[in-house]
This record gives sequence, structure tokens and C-alpha cells, in this order.
Amino acid sequence: MQKLMKKNPCLAFTLAVLMLVSACQTQEKQDTEQVELKPKVEKINVAPDFVVEHLYSPSENKKGSWVAMTFDDKGRMITSDQYGSLYRINVPEIGADTLTAEPERLTIPGDEWKDDTTQTKVGMGYAQGLLWAFNSLYVMVNHRGDEKFEKSSGLYRLKDTDNDDQFDEIKLLKSFDGEGEHGPHSIILAPDGQSIYLVLGNHTDVPEMDSYLLPANWDEDNIFQLITDPRGHANDRMAPGGWIAHTDSLGQHWQLVAAGLRNTFDIAFNDDGELFAYDSDMEWDFGMPWYRPTRLLHVAKGADFGWRTGNSKWPTYYPDELPSLLNIGQGSPTNLVYTGNARFPDKYRNSLLAFDWSFGIVYAVQLEADGATYRAKAEEFLSGTPLPLTDGEIGPDGALYFLTGGRRLESDLYRVSYKDQDKVKEKPQRENDLTEEIVLRRRIEGYFEKGPDTNIVAEVWPYLNHDDRHIRYAATIALRHQPIKLWGKRVFRERNIRTVTNAMTAMARSGYPQLQSIMLRKLMTIDINRISKDNKLGLLRAFEVILYRMGNPEPDLTNRMAAYFSDAYPTTDNALNREFSKLLIQIGAPYAVERTLSLLDSAKDDSTTMMATLTSSSDLILRNPQYGMDIAGMLAKTPPMQQIYLATALSKADTGWTPESYEHYFKWFYDAFGYKGGNSYIGFIDAARKLALKNVPEDQFDHYNTISGDSLLAASGKDLLENIVPPKGPGKAWKVDEAQKAVEGDKGKRNYEQGKSLFAAVRCASCHMMGGEGGAIGPDLTQLGTRFSVHDMLEAIIEPNKVISDQYESKVLVLKDGSSVLGRLISEEGDVYSVSQNPYAPQVLKEIPKSDVTEIRVAKVSTMPPGSLNVLNEEELKDLIAYLMAGGNENNPVYQDK
Repeated sequence: MQKLMKKNPCLAFTLAVLMLVSACQTQEKQDTEQVELKPKVEKINVAPDFVVEHLYSPSENKKGSWVAMTFDDKGRMITSDQYGSLYRINVPEIGADTLTAEPERLTIPGDEWKDDTTQTKVGMGYAQGLLWAFNSLYVMVNHRGDEKFEKSSGLYRLKDTDNDDQFDEIKLLKSFDGEGEHGPHSIILAPDGQSIYLVLGNHTDVPEMDSYLLPANWDEDNIFQLITDPRGHANDRMAPGGWIAHTDSLGQHWQLVAAGLRNTFDIAFNDDGELFAYDSDMEWDFGMPWYRPTRLLHVAKGADFGWRTGNSKWPTYYPDELPSLLNIGQGSPTNLVYTGNARFPDKYRNSLLAFDWSFGIVYAVQLEADGATYRAKAEEFLSGTPLPLTDGEIGPDGALYFLTGGRRLESDLYRVSYKDQDKVKEKPQRENDLTEEIVLRRRIEGYFEKGPDTNIVAEVWPYLNHDDRHIRYAATIALRHQPIKLWGKRVFRERNIRTVTNAMTAMARSGYPQLQSIMLRKLMTIDINRISKDNKLGLLRAFEVILYRMGNPEPDLTNRMAAYFSDAYPTTDNALNREFSKLLIQIGAPYAVERTLSLLDSAKDDSTTMMATLTSSSDLILRNPQYGMDIAGMLAKTPPMQQIYLATALSKADTGWTPESYEHYFKWFYDAFGYKGGNSYIGFIDAARKLALKNVPEDQFDHYNTISGDSLLAASGKDLLENIVPPKGPGKAWKVDEAQKAVEGDKGKRNYEQGKSLFAAVRCASCHMMGGEGGAIGPDLTQLGTRFSVHDMLEAIIEPNKVISDQYESKVLVLKDGSSVLGRLISEEGDVYSVSQNPYAPQVLKEIPKSDVTEIRVAKVSTMPPGSLNVLNEEELKDLIAYLMAGGNENNPVYQDK
């Protein structure tokens, strides 16, 4: 060829030009790919010296929304679409020239296809948990069998028996009664590498087990006035809530490990072989005294974490449950992964990474042994807006791989690697340096599965009074596993207060109601006025469980109990006042109403009952407007949680009232409706109000009904009286062109009232002003119709990221510790940045020292969520756009006959 080109210079020139064109085209293609991929990565903030790469977009390639992943023995990733098939991917090496990761849809027996793109039947998929182990793929199916996918929820084992690299054998190891977002979730390998652990949400029944580390005689065990969720969520879900199980590789022996979770999606072991979970909150409960934030839990064997339906969730100070390790804050946990095998610096190699779907944050949690448990400190490791995180794993290459998606949202696969990972040294062999307390707790936990044995009772008895709460808890669970005949008499001879109350709480669950009288009398030998707060809480809890399990005692003993508590209530401590109030109202103590009512106006929230959280609520508002507006509203007018608790407790009282006290009490409800909380806030307050009204004289019902705010409420009692009607739908995924065609082709008369209602119903009013009313996070829309065409308006709503006005853009302030703050930058005066984060309280500013900020960049993604119009049918779309075009003016020509 070289000789030929020397003889023919024209040919040489032509070839050179072709090579140059080819090179330019290749570079242009690479540049185009980079431009297309850059926004995916640019919106993500990660800890210093880490690199984020976008590898693949399932949703853009019509492969669904991925929510689970694992790696097989050949280093290939296996993933699952939430509502579809399994896929397998050879991920590109770190540092490869191309990041193309083309997945292969696994061929599973039962798959059927209409054509190359339309699958009519799925053989295996719909998984929220995947695990490669024992030369098999374990699949946690979360589904109710139907025509497309016949298999229902359960743990399945897939094998390749003919070595063709495709799974041909599917075996159901155990079926589960539950599905959906609170159904079966993740699977992980046990530390011994010989068995597996599973976690399932609180809408999944506990099947019969071969053994129970947490004794199976669970119940609600809360005498507080029960109010289930006013909007119907989990109202039929009783104890024990979400749960964790352990089984062998063949699924032959099943053991219940722990329960009392709400809806934990994932669990993880650390290098010590200790188990952790990241449990969810109920965002509808914002502002209620029983609300519990998302939290990291240390799952000791036999743990109960106290989730109960409605307002019956146990406070974390109950001695018969285990507390949270770290309260994170509002969010939706989806994944927890331990980084022990990551090629990360030591700080991040010994961390738990906790994924939050709602607000797009990965928290790095470092653990330090502390007695029989751990202390935890955490920081933001990675975040993005929006970034609906689903699952993540440490790959064979030591990088973190994670998915976004869920609920059919835009789905993507990313990789996070440390930029100097080649310099990361091999992780040293870990020495067995467990604390003495962890060793002791494990020894006690080893007794849970032993049979009746007086030696075990003698062994664990002293630990009922141990200074470490986890050891006391383990000892109490060990005692509950032993027949009461081996230790019952010993309780009544015991003089140590903590030992007595822990043993009595265990005895109350034993099923011997004939013991109630002597149990209560034994407890009343304790001088309640001369013991510590913690001992008082333990004592009151023992009384509560006895009353819940065995009912109220005979009147003479009830009267004696009322006299026993008389000098101890009220106190200056919120937690004690909560426990005293419900206990005294339960037994009808004659002074209960008067004294509890005296606290109602003066009660202030404090750290006793308000759990401190890692994240500030205001930092989350702009990360997800769908959830953030609820937080913004609550922070602008925060409900008085201690007062709400006492008012709810009083709704159970049917004696001890006077006309004056009733007047005082029911007027409190009228004011309470003026506060802002989660979606169930109004419903909870109204439910307590209606329960209290059942106790008033019949001829005074109308009066108390009126002064307590009945006129403020919508007919459902779940919301305040507002002219807001939710969309009827059915909705559709509106595109700009088809929406424009529908609006501009309209020949009918538009409905002003429906347009106004939809403006609020689809949450436009949360962020935008119209006629002087609404939020201030986005532009005022009153003059929108005079400046924008229908096309421009629809494009701004349907594709909000296309153009973001600098007048309303948010800024991301990246801090030295790797975390970030999102908000409107209001001022840069002096040595601080002032940031506004709450559209309902824009005057409230967060000040950040400039010395803490390493970078300020524009948030490239609009805080306005895409898909706002997708809940509307065509007529509703036309009414909303007409309202926007009219600037909220019902006399606008838009509403004239066409």
C-alpha cells in the first residue's frame, strides 16, 4: 500500500482526507455521546476525589425501570426491571475508552414474545432483591401473579443445569403473602457465606417459621387511644410489622431474626458480622408526635423496633424495643450497602452507604463500637436532583454501582470510583477486636434457641440490670424464651428496680392473666417518687403492658393505682407526661383529665421526645418538590406535637370532665387545624376530635362540634374545606406536540372553577403565585398568558429542564466535607452565604460560612418535577391551560363561547 501511494500521490491524498473525515466523525460521535451523557453526571455531587460515570439508561432504551442488582461469579451484573424481566450486563472496565454497557435480556423458561420488542409473558422478573450465591441466582419476586407474569411473591432459586449460560431451572423456595412497595425486598449473603438473610416490608405476613429469635407472642402493646391512618394506609397491618428472616441455601429451615420494622428495603452486615437496616418513615405523619424519621438500625438478634399501625408506634425509649442507631430524617430508604470490599480510602471503605430515593442522597455512615452496639456519624457521600436511587452494590472492581428509577421513573446505571484507586492498599486482615459487651450480648443471644433450662435463667438474670441497654434487652428476650415456671417466683423476690420492671414486662406477655393482681401489687412496692427518669419509664411501661395484655383490674386495685401515681404526675418531662397521661386515663384516675388539660396549653416540644436527625428538613425542600412542599408547609407553621399527644390521650377519657374543661379542650382543636403537617395531619386531629365528641352529653354535641372546628373541614374529614377536587383522569404521558394539538384544537367552553381547582390539585400553587396567592419558589404566573404561547407554556411544564430562568434558579453550594446545600442564594455579604430554602417562609435564611464552601454551581435540573400534567385527562388539561392563559381571571376571553 505504501509503494502504491508513492506512485499515486492523488490516492495518498484521498486516503488521508478519508482518514481525517473518519477521525472527525468518530470524534464527533464521541463528543455527541459526551454531550448527551454530561447532564446525567453533571447533576450529581460526590465526595472529593471520586468520579461518577453514567453507563446505561434502561428507560431510554425501553428496558424498564431497574430496581435491583447483583454480580455473578463472572463479574457480570444482573438486574431486574421493577415490572419486567431480568437483564445481564458486562460493565466496561474503569478507565475504558467507551462506557457503552449493552445489556442482554436473560432467556427464562416461560418468556413469550409478540415481536422483537413486545414481551407478552415474563418467565422471571419483577424482583426487588437479587443475590448470586451457591452457583445460583436468588430472586425475591414482589408481585401478585397475573397473565403477564404468573409467579407471585416469593424467594426463587434459578440455576443453569445445561451450562448454556442461561437459567433453565426455577425453584420456589418459599412463597410470601404480600406484594407492592411494602412487600418482599432484599436478599443478602450471611457473613458465614453458607446462608442468606431476607427483609420484607410490613404488608407481608410472617409465615410459619421453624424457629423464632423474637418470641412470636407479639401484639400492639400500646394503650394509647388508637387512631389508624385517616387515609387508610396500613390500617389492617398489625404487629409485628416488617421483618427479617434467615434461611439456608436450599430454603429448608426458616428462622425469624427480627421485626417491628416499617418498610426496610435493604440490610447489610459489617466486618464484625453485625446486621444493619435502613428503615423508612411515614411522610404523611409529619408533625405528629408518633412520627419517626428514616433511621439506621443495628439489628441485634431478636430485635423488635416497635412499628405499630397508625398512632400506636412505640416511642424509642421503651425498654422492650431497641432504639435507632442514627436518625436520618425525612426520605424513602431503598438501599444499604457495606463498603468493606470497595477500593476506597479507609474512611469510606468501612462505611455503610444508605440510599434515599425521595431526595436523591447517599449517606456515608461510619461506625465505632460502643458497648454492645455502635456509635454512628454520617455525611453526604453523593447526591443529585432529581436522583431516585433504587439499588447499589460494590462491584468486583471495587467501584460502587448504583441504579435510579422505580415507579416507572427515568432509570439509569452509574458507577462511582475513587480516582486513585490503584493506590489503595489491600485491606488488612481484620483482627477479632470485638468489645466485651458485644461478646457478652452474642453469648446471651445464643440462649434464644435453647430449650428450658434453669441454668440459662440463672445466667441471664443479673444482666436484666446491666448498664448497657442492648445487653438488658438480650437478657429479657432470653428470659421470654424460658417457661415462666422456671423464673416467675424469682421476680416477686427481686428487689432491684430495673430487674423487676424488665422481668414484669416479659411476664405480662406470658399469657397468665391470673397473675395480674400480684404483679401490679409488686410494682407498687417501688417508690415512684424516688427513682430515676429511666427507671420511671421502665416502671410505667411494665404497668402499660400488663393493662394491655390483661385488661383493667378490679376497682379496688384501680383506685389503689390512682393513689399510687397521684403525687408523681404531672412532671416537667415530656416523655414521662406522655406515659403518665395515657396510663391514668386508661384506669380512669379522677385527677387525670384536670391535670392533663393543665398541660395542654403550656406543653412545649423538647429533645426528650423530638428525635434529633442528621439532615435538616429545610435542606430537603428543593431536592424534591413533590415531597418538599409538605416539609415547607410544616416548617412554616409547625404543629405542637406534645400538645397533640396530650389532646389525643384525652379523647379516650369519659370521666372527670366539667363544662368549663370541655369548653377549653374543644377550642384547642379549632386552633390545631391551623397548623401544617403531613397528608394525614388534619385527619388525625379530626379523628381525635370525633372520638372525644362521643363522650360528651348528647344535648351538648352540636355546641362542642361547632367550637371544635367542624365547619373548617371538608366532608371527608381528611382535609380542610377547600375548593380543590383531585383530577379524575385517566392520565397519560403527555408530550408537547400532542398536548398542544389538544389545547389549540379545542372548540368547547372551558370550566374556570375546574381549572382553578386543578391549579392547586397538581401542586402548581405550591411553587407559583397566581393573583397574589401561592408559593414563591417559581415565577408569578398571573401574566403568563400575555407573554407565552400555548406551545411555550406546555414545553415549560412538560420539559422543565429545557430552560431555567436565572431569576429562579437554585444554586448548589458544595462544602468541604463533600455535602451540599441546595437553595436560592440571597446574599453573599460578609463571610457568609445566605440561602433561602423554604418557599413558604422565604425570609428564613440559612447562613453558611464562605470558608466551608469549595464550589458554587447552578442547579442544572429544575426543581419543578416533570410529569405534572400526566395525571390529567384531555378535558382537564384544557381547563388547566385555559386557567393559566387567563392568569386566573374568570372574565378573560378564554372563557367566552368559541
